[in-house]
Amino acid sequence: MPSPLISVVIPAYDQQKQLADCLDSLLAQSFRDFEVLVVADRSPDCPAQLVERYAARHPQVSVLQLDAAVGVGVARNAGAARAGGEYLLFLDADHLLARDALSSFADHLERTGPVDLLLFGHTRQHAGRDWPGGAETLLAEAGPEVFGPADRPELLGAPPLIWDRLVRHEHWRGQALAFPEGRYEEIPVVHRAMLTARRIAVLPRACVQLRRRETVHPTGSPGSSSFDLFDQYERTFALLDELDVPAAVRDALFTRMIRHYLFVFDLAGCVARAERPQFFHRAAEHHRRFQPPGHRRPGGREGVKFSLLAGGAYPAFEVAKLSHIAAGTLTGASRRR
Repeated sequence: MPSPLISVVIPAYDQQKQLADCLDSLLAQSFRDFEVLVVADRSPDCPAQLVERYAARHPQVSVLQLDAAVGVGVARNAGAARAGGEYLLFLDADHLLARDALSSFADHLERTGPVDLLLFGHTRQHAGRDWPGGAETLLAEAGPEVFGPADRPELLGAPPLIWDRLVRHEHWRGQALAFPEGRYEEIPVVHRAMLTARRIAVLPRACVQLRRRETVHPTGSPGSSSFDLFDQYERTFALLDELDVPAAVRDALFTRMIRHYLFVFDLAGCVARAERPQFFHRAAEHHRRFQPPGHRRPGGREGVKFSLLAGGAYPAFEVAKLSHIAAGTLTGASRRR
């Protein structure tokens, strides 16, 4: 039996009871040259009976059962090792695939020929509305031509998500790509895949919708925490030291790192109140250590936050945040009058 074009790998963590919708969005695709590998470990969040029912009814779905609770990264690694497709697509239970997404991937690959990575857009559903995923402008400006990472360093400034791209299986194996343990495990994998790719293409349309109802990161490996974020970026910057990359690449990744730290720091439920000073000072240490020569901070309020972080000014940062919240509250109150 010939290998499929696309292998879809889904860790079966289903805290919000959305896995069935994700699988249904795959099985409704008009394009049929794909397989689905659902990886279920011993976590109570993995609905073993549900995935077995899908596998029994749909020949394209198979289940890989793991003997321990291992977390998202290890589950993805196991699925990738079992996959037989030319390209890998990693999804989670809270994703929905657009009805023609797989056919759009196939059509685009027909035009470009084999690529190491095919990037595409996504949306986020929250409070009954769809929001853009954060990289739409970058994708739209990339153009139709195949390129290398040094040609479009600004794309390394996009959020490092594994589920808004196809990865050629040959590239995955050739670079020995694997998700590390801990949370935010996508970061070093996405960056290594991008930085070592020879041929990258962009499909400038939203193909996946994220419906995460919680703001915190989904299940990591046992013992993981928000502080794993620093270890993951350590891996990325260690890779930069191995590779001969243009200054623009290092600068784009530095800005992405600091934006990521500030996003997690500000996001409700991610960093406990008692841990905020430690998290802030870890981020400030990375700012000092990894800031490239000639780096220019963003403008506006974001630039102020970068400056306060660079100086390790935690009390001033918290005061500035509270002042901004108060100003927004007063502005909102004045508008309601």
